[in-house]
Amino acid sequence: MKHKIKRLIAAAFSVIIMSATASCRLEELDPDEVEDAFNSVSRYDGNIPTSENGEAPDESGSDTVTTTAAVSEEATTTTTVVSPVAKGNIYDSDGKLLMSSYHNETGTEVRSSSSDQNYRIAFGNILSRSSGGFDSTFESILRKDNPTAVNGDAEIGQSIQLTMDADAQNAVYQYMQSNNIVGSVVVMRNDGSIMAEVSYPSYDPDLLLSDPNYINTLPSGACINKAFQNVSPGSCFKIMSEVLCDKHGITSLYDDGTWNDNGSVIVNWDHNTGYYPVPDRSLYSAFVNSSNIFFAKAFQQIGTEDVLNDLGNIFNFGSGYEIWCDFGSLENNIEIYCDDDLRRSAFGQSYVRTCPIYLAALAREAVFGDMVKPFVIKNIVDTNDFSNVLEEGSEPFEVIGSIPKEYRQNLLEGMSGVASNLGVYVPEGYQLYAKTGTAETGAGDFLYITGCVKNINDDGSSYGENSDYSDYKSSGGSYSIVMQVQNPQYHGFSFASNSASYYKGIVDIVLSY
Repeated sequence: MKHKIKRLIAAAFSVIIMSATASCRLEELDPDEVEDAFNSVSRYDGNIPTSENGEAPDESGSDTVTTTAAVSEEATTTTTVVSPVAKGNIYDSDGKLLMSSYHNETGTEVRSSSSDQNYRIAFGNILSRSSGGFDSTFESILRKDNPTAVNGDAEIGQSIQLTMDADAQNAVYQYMQSNNIVGSVVVMRNDGSIMAEVSYPSYDPDLLLSDPNYINTLPSGACINKAFQNVSPGSCFKIMSEVLCDKHGITSLYDDGTWNDNGSVIVNWDHNTGYYPVPDRSLYSAFVNSSNIFFAKAFQQIGTEDVLNDLGNIFNFGSGYEIWCDFGSLENNIEIYCDDDLRRSAFGQSYVRTCPIYLAALAREAVFGDMVKPFVIKNIVDTNDFSNVLEEGSEPFEVIGSIPKEYRQNLLEGMSGVASNLGVYVPEGYQLYAKTGTAETGAGDFLYITGCVKNINDDGSSYGENSDYSDYKSSGGSYSIVMQVQNPQYHGFSFASNSASYYKGIVDIVLSY
């Protein structure tokens, strides 16, 4: 949980600082004190703070970092000393520079984001310390001695090459901006590497640091990484519910469209169409038509204990099944206190929480049978020679869960049926599998499309002989793509399926890289 806590607490500290005085500048930051604060947190509830505030500014277009130390126990003054090792660089998968450091004329470390404004904004709430992003998460790696660094105050630490494609990230961000799609998009390659992790709206870290009034001009939630934020997933949860039904032999049920059990009412999205009741609804029909009643009744039959055990053992979902990724931990939540909680959990409501990054991993498992751990570190590289790989990054294809083989085909057929109904067509050589979800949240309805664009020749074990991501598509790779829309009212959408044209736009962008 350490990495995730660091990202969250860094953002939380920033909120406190900027809420106290938006015009003040943070002159000194003691990394040891911050680290102690991070380590003092023993429990986190799995939900990212929802404030849009960022971290206080320091230098124009950059962060400055100095360390302070007391002269003696009795002393009331401090001595400022420069950190001997400044942070190394952060690059994208093709070597584009996203973050870097230098020491200014006073010897103070200055942290700078990309000189390309498009990259700065598209990565703002993903990388920036102001959002508890990767620049905070990978602090210790970036400050580790670089083997070819020059001794002295100008020494720069080793660098990180991400799996993320800056051009794809920016293209998706620009698409969301041009269509005002408030929410997030996650694109994960078949080996678990994240190609894009977009949260819209974002912000310009340079302006946040240089203009104390800039924070007041940002829309709500601009500094939050929505791709890493735990909220209700809606009917995308039925990907898991379908497998549990199959496992427990529940292949058909009476579906009355509206179910009133002791005053607790559950309805299907189409309950007013006149098609009900459906006396013998099949599991396939329930999945493709997203029946809440079917899965609610099924979970009640299965029972709380088996539901929780199966979710954890098959999908790493629930308490005690935290997924430790290089960028932080995925902590999915499900709490069942009564029968109504159990029933509503079956369609991703009640106390069910997860994030779009997890849904991308779930889509991968649904289509290929195995869940692989998401990751973002491709390589640790020499800051003075990007081509010199010091250490390989996170392990690709790290399997952390599997759907039993006898329950895979029915799920595949169901997701293929959903994709066909969406009308999202993919190029020859690919097949789309998908599930839609409409989640009721405290902030209104959130819409999801969770899918996998599968290369028909991809068996899930590799994507060709060349592991260079620049050659990923031509090597036969597949993509898990999750789109979350948090402002459906703006678009006049009532259901997730209404957003299919936007999902098609995202798919087209991904397949163009």
